[in-house]
Amino acid sequence: MATEVGALSSAQQTEGKLSQDNKQEEAARAYDDDDDELNEAEVNGNWTPQEKALHEARLKAKAKRRLRKTSSRNSTSESLSESGDATGGDPHSPKGKVCTNDRKSRTGKGRGLPKKGGAGGKGVWGAAGMVYEMEEPDAHDPNYDESAQGDTVYATVVPEVDEKELEKLVNPIVQEYFEHGDTKEVQMLLKGLNLGPHKYEFSSVAVSLSLEGKASHRELTSRLLSDLSVKLLTQSDMARAFDKMLKELPDLILDTPEAPQMLGQFIARAVADHVLPMSFLDCYKGTVDCEHARAALDRAEVLLSMKRGMVRLDNVWGVGGGLKPVKHLVKEINLLLKEFLTSGDVSEAERCLRELEVPHFHHELVYEAIVMVLESKGDTASHMMIKLLQAFWKTGLITVDQMNRGFQRVYDELPEINLDVPHAHSIMETFVDLCYQESVITKQLRDDCPSRGRKRFVSEGDGGVIKN
Repeated sequence: MATEVGALSSAQQTEGKLSQDNKQEEAARAYDDDDDELNEAEVNGNWTPQEKALHEARLKAKAKRRLRKTSSRNSTSESLSESGDATGGDPHSPKGKVCTNDRKSRTGKGRGLPKKGGAGGKGVWGAAGMVYEMEEPDAHDPNYDESAQGDTVYATVVPEVDEKELEKLVNPIVQEYFEHGDTKEVQMLLKGLNLGPHKYEFSSVAVSLSLEGKASHRELTSRLLSDLSVKLLTQSDMARAFDKMLKELPDLILDTPEAPQMLGQFIARAVADHVLPMSFLDCYKGTVDCEHARAALDRAEVLLSMKRGMVRLDNVWGVGGGLKPVKHLVKEINLLLKEFLTSGDVSEAERCLRELEVPHFHHELVYEAIVMVLESKGDTASHMMIKLLQAFWKTGLITVDQMNRGFQRVYDELPEINLDVPHAHSIMETFVDLCYQESVITKQLRDDCPSRGRKRFVSEGDGGVIKN
């Protein structure tokens, strides 16, 4: 009974579809009749612009309708044939109702297989039998949570210093080291730089800067190389740096004519401090063509071959001014002033004073110069010393503090000097006035000069009263 009811309903649906198609065909025929009438009007030439536009619109609609009708029949026949409907492959059979829950393609294309192999749709976690493995979290995922990945370790990455930028970074470190002399601070700064394979160039830059400086700078550089060779630089790095310096000697000699001799002393000191291997000089025997490099190597070989040369090389650069005994400094200053009184060369005296490297002890020069004026005979020494002090004052070699301190020492010791030089007070007053006129000292320092008080007795009529 149920089968008969199903067949009856299917037949009714088919009849409904056929009746609907018949109605559409009748309407299309009526539409075609109207088109025929319009075509006849066109042949007779009685068309208006409105009628002509209407005719074009109808032609377009007619073509669309025919295309839609053809595609609808084809899709209906294909779907019915795939679903096994009783209508079979009849292209004129009515279109059956498609199940909305079917996963097969409803576009009439494809092979009729489920989309995504049956692994798509809501609530589906992939195809049957698929086993998912543990995936590593992606840092680029928008839902990536850094705090949920465990302990995070932060590391500071220092980029490697380029060879062109190395000199710009190293120069300030070396210049500052010449001021404070602390090798540990230099080590700390170098550890903060990623010099990479160019770390040996630090030694060559330091030596080049010291060649242009003073003897104390070269002594500090030798000590720095000795300290760095243990912790940061190896003997091969030091050898590579000095090899580069030997090749650059033709350029270095333009700024420092004594560069070959100084570099030879650096090499000898480095070998003595075990910064360079003992066989460093043997590698260059008979293989050096540059005369400047040969001069440097010969100088180093002579210093190392001297008796007890290793011990003497500790003072190859001499003793710095701050380390010299006071008696030695006083002797050097006295010799400087005596040579000036003989030659009168201010520039030579200035050079000698700068080589002493004792700016904190320049008050001794002022003191010794004034004492020489007090002990001299005539005005020649007085005028020459004023000229010397004035030159040092203008160049800033002697500061206000050092000048005031030197004069004040003479003021304090003037009573004792007066025992050996009876006219010391009068000579001192004259010298101080001349210095003030030449703007060597200040007015306050001139007024502080002690004067010898003189007591004068008046006539007997005054009763022997002493007048001030």
